[in-house]
Parts: sequence; structure tokens; C-alpha cells
Amino acid sequence: MVLEIIVLILIGLVIGGLARLVLPGPDPMGLLATAGVGLAGSLISGLIVRLAFHRVGWSFLIALLVSTGIVWLIRRARGGRVGSPPMRGTRYR
Repeated sequence: MVLEIIVLILIGLVIGGLARLVLPGPDPMGLLATAGVGLAGSLISGLIVRLAFHRVGWSFLIALLVSTGIVWLIRRARGGRVGSPPMRGTRYR
């Protein structure tokens, strides 16, 4: 049980990290938020694959697309542009 949770967190971290790499620009999201985005994307993609194709399978590409969409929504909610997060008085100006 504990090993399964650790594996799920690692898979979420990989998916979330790849989703953050797809969108250019610096991102102030931490490791736990990245893993959370990856886990949410994996869960949503699993539901999409199950409902659309009537089979249980883990689709890496759909998980990456959904996670990228979640990262994009988080950036938009924080006031950032499509390609970059907001710059509030930091050295990135």
C-alpha cells in the first residue's frame, strides 16, 4: 500500500514535470504542486480513456495533455500569459 502511494507520487511528479516543460517560461510551482498536477492529470486522463474507449489503460499522452492544460489554467488564474507566469517585481523582468 505504501509502495503504491510512493509510485503514484513519482508518476505524478514525472507527468507534472513534463507538463511544466511543455509551457515555456519560469514557473514558481513547487514539487508537491507539480506532483499534484500530474496526479490530477493522470486521474482525469484515466477517466477519459475509460469512458471514451471502454477499456482500462493508462494513456501517457492524454495524461500529459490534461496536465499541461491544468498548468495553463493555474498560470491563467494567477494572472500570467499563455507562455509565461506573472512577473511581480522579480528579477525576471
